[in-house]
Amino acid sequence: SRRTHHRLTLIRRMQRKFLSKALLCFLILTFYNSSDAFSTHTKSKSFRNTDEKLYKLRGKLLKQVRQTCKDYQMLEEGDHIMVAVSGGKDSATILNLLLKLQRTLPISFNITAVHVDQKQPGYDGTKLVKWLEEGLKTPFQIVEEDTYSIVVEKTSEGKGFCTLCSRLRRGILYSNAIEMNCNKIVLGHHADDCIETLFLNILHSGRMKGMPARYQSARGNIAVMRPLIHCMESDIAEYAELENFPILPCNLCSNQANLQRPQVKLLLSTLEGMNPNAKQNILHAMGSIAPSHLLDQELRVSCGMDPLTGADDGEE
Repeated sequence: SRRTHHRLTLIRRMQRKFLSKALLCFLILTFYNSSDAFSTHTKSKSFRNTDEKLYKLRGKLLKQVRQTCKDYQMLEEGDHIMVAVSGGKDSATILNLLLKLQRTLPISFNITAVHVDQKQPGYDGTKLVKWLEEGLKTPFQIVEEDTYSIVVEKTSEGKGFCTLCSRLRRGILYSNAIEMNCNKIVLGHHADDCIETLFLNILHSGRMKGMPARYQSARGNIAVMRPLIHCMESDIAEYAELENFPILPCNLCSNQANLQRPQVKLLLSTLEGMNPNAKQNILHAMGSIAPSHLLDQELRVSCGMDPLTGADDGEE
């Protein structure tokens, strides 16, 4: 009948409407699930890429540090090594790497991290202490000395704070190393520091002088070492960022203008524009000296050469 036909038509419309809504819900759910899956996959891939980058960079830095330590006999059985931790990326990196070497090398030596609180305004070392205590679980000491006031008072206007600041800090480290019976001190200077110091001395002092990888202090007869001397700052900065090291800003240096070291950095950057390997080549040149082709007669004599001609004394 007409009434029955009408009812069947309504039922079919309702079924189609219901199926359309069900299909729509299904598509929406599928889209969101796939979006979550895609997002999770993207994040997972990002983490994998980060982990891979960190692994490769850590391997590169460890290889360089291990070779430097071998070349200069920096790590020996029974050593008690003080690692000076300033709160910057460089000292955090070398402490991290030395602790890894401590666990893998077939010799036994102790490491103590030492941080000097120089009483700078706004200083807060909480995150550094937490990292040392909970993150690395390594022995450490915090030494409190108000060198900030001395540096600000003694430094002439227009002069840099760094020289006096580092000298005072170095003295504090020597004193504490002697008290702690440490026979070696590790500093965080890297290849860029060495190259920049060479250029600063050439440009402003007329001296061919950079930074040694190791030297013996007159005070306490302590070996002062720079295991990062062959590591580039760019690698260290990237490693510190990937490892999320706690970095404490230096309010003393950062507030000064017209410093010479940033100008030298700019000069080196210009040289790298001419040759991407410029800094590596300069670093290599510092370990590949030809006294016969320089003007230092005393150097020639100390190398067994004739001071006038540069010929070996043994040559006829």
